[in-house]
Amino acid sequence: MARRLLLLLLLGAGPLADGLFVTDYFTRTPRKLSPFRSFASIELFHFRIPEDTLVAVWNLITFKEQGGTFGDRCPDRSVTVYFRSGAPPIIAPLHTHFPRDTAVPGSFTLTLTWSLPNRTTGVFNITSPLPGDWFLAAHLPKDEGKISVKGLYEECQYLFQPQLIVQRLVGIAVLYPGYISAQSIAPHSRSSLYKVFVPSHTSQVLVQVLGCRAGDRSAASCPLWLKVRAKAPPLHNSTALDCRERAPCQLALERPLWHHWYYVLLEKALGVPGPIRFQLTVQLTDCSRPGLSRAPVLLPAAAMNMPQSFGALVSLSLGESLPPATPKGTQPPPAGLPPGECCWPIRPTLRNELDTFSVHFYIFFGPNVSVPPNRPAVFGISLLPVLDSGGVLNLELKLNVSSLRGENVTVFGCLTHEVPLMAGDNASVTCETGSLAGFLLSVNSTASLARLRIPYPQTGSWYLSLRSLCATEHGFEPCANVTAEVYLRTYLSPCIEDCGPYGQCKLLSTNNYLYAACECKAGWNGWGCTDSAEAFSYGFQLLATLLLCLSNLMFLPPVAIALRSRYLLEASVYVFTMFFSTFYHACDQPGIAVFCIMEYDVLQFCDFLGSLMSVWVTVIAMARLQPLAKQVLYLLGAMLLSMALQLDRHGLWNLLGPSLFAVGIMAIAWTARSIRRRHCYPPTWQRWAFYLGPGALIAAGAVLLYACVETEENYFYTHSIWHMLIAGSVGFLLPPRPKAAGRLGPLPRRKGCGYRLCVNEQEELGLVGPATASVSSVCAS
Repeated sequence: MARRLLLLLLLGAGPLADGLFVTDYFTRTPRKLSPFRSFASIELFHFRIPEDTLVAVWNLITFKEQGGTFGDRCPDRSVTVYFRSGAPPIIAPLHTHFPRDTAVPGSFTLTLTWSLPNRTTGVFNITSPLPGDWFLAAHLPKDEGKISVKGLYEECQYLFQPQLIVQRLVGIAVLYPGYISAQSIAPHSRSSLYKVFVPSHTSQVLVQVLGCRAGDRSAASCPLWLKVRAKAPPLHNSTALDCRERAPCQLALERPLWHHWYYVLLEKALGVPGPIRFQLTVQLTDCSRPGLSRAPVLLPAAAMNMPQSFGALVSLSLGESLPPATPKGTQPPPAGLPPGECCWPIRPTLRNELDTFSVHFYIFFGPNVSVPPNRPAVFGISLLPVLDSGGVLNLELKLNVSSLRGENVTVFGCLTHEVPLMAGDNASVTCETGSLAGFLLSVNSTASLARLRIPYPQTGSWYLSLRSLCATEHGFEPCANVTAEVYLRTYLSPCIEDCGPYGQCKLLSTNNYLYAACECKAGWNGWGCTDSAEAFSYGFQLLATLLLCLSNLMFLPPVAIALRSRYLLEASVYVFTMFFSTFYHACDQPGIAVFCIMEYDVLQFCDFLGSLMSVWVTVIAMARLQPLAKQVLYLLGAMLLSMALQLDRHGLWNLLGPSLFAVGIMAIAWTARSIRRRHCYPPTWQRWAFYLGPGALIAAGAVLLYACVETEENYFYTHSIWHMLIAGSVGFLLPPRPKAAGRLGPLPRRKGCGYRLCVNEQEELGLVGPATASVSSVCAS
């Protein structure tokens, strides 16, 4: 695998494989993957790719585990991995609908299939990736929704571990705007790479190749390919120009990204064996100072301390004055391109942080802004690196119709990243150029409100350009003397509309990176829990709530039996269980038919405690212990069960452990009594046939239903049946208490005996005392 990754690194470098390379390695700890239900169930990994990276290779490792060993018997389940630069990927593997007015950017997707019984690997490589933050999201396919008891059997776990290997180039030559540098490509080299920094308020980047010489002769046509790209070294589909077809060879980029490096690649054409010498210059047009121009200055590569192909970084200030010089046989480039437009002032916004992913951006002298007819109004929004990419960027435009004065005015808003679109013609209506695309909004007198939501926005500077145009028969034209007024609201929120009534917005974290996601309920799906294709109706939600709550009324017969037999403590436990189970399920519903009398966590704890205590006191009562021992076991069981539930409420041994311990106590008591009596206890077949046998069968059926049958789809009626079966089994298993046939006179008292132990034989036999039965007591001192 290491050789394969190294080969991918060398091949991915392509024509840029000349120079000094540095290889960096990054890895993340393995994590357990979950079936996809919502974005809250995915595993997110965060990487950071350094600048000047030529190729990045992700090694994706997935392996199975079962019970701490290799899961050779686990079924093969496909693993889907998503890649996105700048922010977490926005995915919809279940093909659910996104909320209205939501922008969904694309991402790379890769599906891993198993190549070995318990392990598989995948490789994903990107040539010249964008530097900065990269995010990987991985998940398993959606499962059947079976509810499994924790600890019943060893589950198959699918672990995923991504590793990143990057190869970056060091010592890239830096070009300085306004200076001409003499460069060359050696015979053994294929290309030469440079970079230039583009500051803010730059409206055009012009790259020129002058004085091209192939070998020792001046070439009529320069045998070079000129490629330019922002942020990362150029690719095959980057902006390119064949210098053999252009004289002079110059490439102009309109509206470049602000405050970023631009990479310039000069590549030899095929069939050129010797060296190529040329001069290279970059001219930047500052739209804020269109009259400012600078004569080009010849700066040889030796003066810039640059090698012929890849130069090192130099510390030369643009303010230093160098003597101007013009190379022989060449014409100097124009001093400055005439600006096609002037850039308008950008109004900043005030950032007000309220909470995590809850940020409001206020406009000075806003929120009502005026859009003049002759120029656009531009606003800047700054999102902090990493911190703001885990929420949702919201934008609202509302037009004040009364400000239009009866004109058919449409206000267009163009939201772009890293550079504003400030075109002076009607092309701004499309909100995109050859190399830049933004989000378009529009409001008019008919539709006066427009919204835009961008989940997981890329950080950095965002620009909103507002412009008013009037609709005519020939399209849109600039308005005359109409200043439109627009209400502008921009804010950052954790989730889209707080996930609505059928969702819960959760704040998640991975490797100190925070992000928010919706977890839907009641059959609702989608990014904002707005997809109602599989949603439960209100009648269905009400039916499920009533079944789960009213099924607890089956505890009334056991309560009545316990009170009739004078088991007051047991009856109070059954009442406690019935009460809290009813209101817990009324609060636990996924829809809007929900009623909570106290906090959910308190209701859940009391429901679980009451269920376990009902089993505990019933089995201990069946053991027929002495009152003191029974009371001690009741109190000790309550304390131990509370501790166990606080540790893990969903563990299997929280249910089986106390139940088996109580059954063991009962078995010891019955065995001791049978040995002492030399007769099976309880001694009557009626007790076994009509009470203990049916009660045990009902309880076993309830346990099997709870452990093997319950799913998310049938939960509301299978769990209701579970309630009824458990309550019914308690009614059968609870031992009876005999009735006295009549009042007995005082028993004869032996002298010297102050205390006597009276044993009721009928109670020992476990029979329900008939009204005509006589009571015979055996008293021993």
